[in-house]
Amino acid sequence: MKHLIFVTLSAFFFFVATGMGSETPGEEKNSTETVIAKAGSPEELNAVLTPDITSPEQRERFRQEINRHANILRAIENTVKVVAKWIAPSVVHIESFTVYSQHHATYEEAGSGIIIFRNQQYYILTNRHVLRDARPSNIKITLFDNRTITPKAVWSDAETDIAVLLVEEKNLIPAELGDSNESEIGEFVLAVGSPFGLSQSMTFGIISAKGRRALDIGDANVHLQDFIQTDAAINPGNSGGPLVNLQGEVIAINTAIASNSGGSEGIGFSIPMRMVMLVADQLIAYGKVRRAYMGVTLDGHFNMNKARALGLTRPMGARVTYVQEGSPAAHANFTVDDVILTFNGITVEDDKHLYNLVNLSEIDKDIPVTVYRGGNIYKIQIRLIEKS
Repeated sequence: MKHLIFVTLSAFFFFVATGMGSETPGEEKNSTETVIAKAGSPEELNAVLTPDITSPEQRERFRQEINRHANILRAIENTVKVVAKWIAPSVVHIESFTVYSQHHATYEEAGSGIIIFRNQQYYILTNRHVLRDARPSNIKITLFDNRTITPKAVWSDAETDIAVLLVEEKNLIPAELGDSNESEIGEFVLAVGSPFGLSQSMTFGIISAKGRRALDIGDANVHLQDFIQTDAAINPGNSGGPLVNLQGEVIAINTAIASNSGGSEGIGFSIPMRMVMLVADQLIAYGKVRRAYMGVTLDGHFNMNKARALGLTRPMGARVTYVQEGSPAAHANFTVDDVILTFNGITVEDDKHLYNLVNLSEIDKDIPVTVYRGGNIYKIQIRLIEKS
């Protein structure tokens, strides 16, 4: 249709320009004189036919502009290069194998880890799924300088997929740990590890999102999730390696990817360092994680209609649907339809978020909670106990 319109308009202008179709029967045709425009000079012709070539002065201005913008990019580039050198000696490659005698099968896995220093001892943080049920003697750790060692002891937590290895090697370089709560979406990060066995590989990207929960990462036991999402390339073998900010601080442990191909598709997930260290410190101190217990059942389908029925403008926090008799929540006088808005100073996003906060809280310590109840806000102190 567009082509037809174009042809019709062309014909119209042709008729008008030549005078065709304008006279009436019996009228005498007016003589017309054809006017030909005067030809331009050879210089004008050359200017039309020759591509635009800027002057040396314009080229120099382009060069100055390139240098000005390139200096900004070089500053970021130089920062990344220094951070890569800074973090590299603290990253290790891990190989493990487990023999299941009842199935006559051997399970082999490879991943990465990060060296930390705690209580005058060196430890290595990694993912539990990198080790599975391997004995310390069946775990080989390759350091930055190609030394190979085995851990003295191993502790792990299935619900967070975090593992800690005690090592007795000397002259190790521990990583500097950052506060993952201070990290923001859009922040530049590096992912370091051994993708496909290629040790000390580094990729660059940003934090794409925070607070990713209820993900299917292939292990039904990983219930406590609060992942940082990144587009820095993470591939098989990166598990357990660090996610590092441009200050050289480890802010998360790389754990999983969302992928149809099995390789990086720009959606990787890392466990925030705040969660990692809460778990790691308990594994080091007790050999296990002491889970806190509150004693409430939460509404996993708290929607707009339910929120409005309670007098809220939108669903927020976590709604209580049941209070266990004799529980810490009962002693603190929680009731059904209470909506928990903050827990220990942290704004509660949903029921899964509160589940994480409770399970990773300190035991036998008064914790402030803000509750919406019947149109009013209440501040409650609750003392959690250890989950049996």
